Amino acid sequence: MNEIKCPHCGTVFTIDEAEYASLVQQVRTAEFEKELHTRLAEAEKAKKVEIALAEVKVAQQAEQAAAHKDAEIQRLKNEIAGAGNAQALAIANAAEKAQKALGDKDAQIERLRTQLEGADTAKDLAVAKVGEVAQRTAAQKDAEIQGLKTDLAQAGTSQELVLTKAVQAVQQKLDETKHKLALKESEQQVKEASLKVSHSKELALKDDLIERLRDMKARLSVKLLGETLEQHCQIEFDRMRSLAFPNAKFGKDNDASGGTKGDYVFRDFNDDGVEYISIMFEMKNEADTSSTKKKNTDFLAKLDKDRRDKGCEYAVLVSMLEEDSELYTGITDVSHEYPRMFVVRPQFFLAIIALLRNAAQETIVVRAELEQVKKQNIDITDFEVELEGFKTAFGKNFDLAKRRFDAAIKDIDAAIDRLQKVKESLLGSENHLRLANDKATALTVKKLTRGNETMKAKFAELEAPSEPNAA
Repeated sequence: MNEIKCPHCGTVFTIDEAEYASLVQQVRTAEFEKELHTRLAEAEKAKKVEIALAEVKVAQQAEQAAAHKDAEIQRLKNEIAGAGNAQALAIANAAEKAQKALGDKDAQIERLRTQLEGADTAKDLAVAKVGEVAQRTAAQKDAEIQGLKTDLAQAGTSQELVLTKAVQAVQQKLDETKHKLALKESEQQVKEASLKVSHSKELALKDDLIERLRDMKARLSVKLLGETLEQHCQIEFDRMRSLAFPNAKFGKDNDASGGTKGDYVFRDFNDDGVEYISIMFEMKNEADTSSTKKKNTDFLAKLDKDRRDKGCEYAVLVSMLEEDSELYTGITDVSHEYPRMFVVRPQFFLAIIALLRNAAQETIVVRAELEQVKKQNIDITDFEVELEGFKTAFGKNFDLAKRRFDAAIKDIDAAIDRLQKVKESLLGSENHLRLANDKATALTVKKLTRGNETMKAKFAELEAPSEPNAA
């Protein structure tokens, strides 16, 4: 049994080996897989967002340039409209002044007519005065009209000059804008031509490289093609090992104890030496002229078996097969067929390692705690093993001592039985001796001589001489 302490609530609970394995499996499955797929989706989304932002930025720059041009044209139109409004205002003022002068003249003529009607006697004088005044007024009116015409002509000339200057300024700015636009178009054309030339050169170089690669593939055997892809991955990893994977191990899988083996195994460790990520790699390449075209799905089952046999968490097929397939264009998740498995192109070899490792780093704390619990369980298991060994050895010694003790008890019991028999024999002898003693005690001369006249006579003779002496 294993005891685990919850890092959040502090509750200590006991689990067996099966529950412990299930807990480790949970750490490596649901949440971890969800985080990994989320990161893959975020990476794809970020790529799309970058492309969309670039397109939006180009569109915004074009809109800003068009808006700036439209604003400049509108400003010039406003200046022209302002100049026309000023000219119309000047003409209206001049017309108003002329109308006012004509109104004053008509009023003065009306007053003179009234005076003539009231003074018939001074008709001639009035007529003369009226004529004089009319002439003077007409002269004044003509002078005012001429002045207004002059002012109007001057205002028109001034407005025409202002308008001409404004139009010239607008035309100059339009010419400058057209010149700038033409210059930008020329620069754009030069850039486009340069890009086309550069692109053509790059395409030519790529075509040449593709042709050389195809020629090289045609000359290589299938084994050499696979080894070339493996060397590429090994070189790419060694190039970034000290920078991105200082604690990682990446090497060929030489363990064929399970019947098969993968190409390479990647394992990474934290600073305490605890493994937190492992990947089984399989590299597949194929000659363009090969008559039997293989598919990526032909190798997934074996790769999954190798991953399970070698205890790796993930499996990655680095493949050059099915070059025209739209499915295998970058990093393809095939975990719906085989758990924790991906198919990648060689250019995404380091990217898949980085993605899986970064996602696994978030579980280092949990894994360290599990490793600590595992070590504690190992210590407890070792103690239990030693205790069981001691109990076994003690049991053996106890059994040996007990057998000897039982043998001794049996010997003692046998001796007791023998002594009991001797005792019984002795007790039997004692009874016989008692009976013999009783018989000996009960024996008298009378009993011995009863019925034996000879013995009576003998005893009588023996007793007779002793009587006088006694007297």
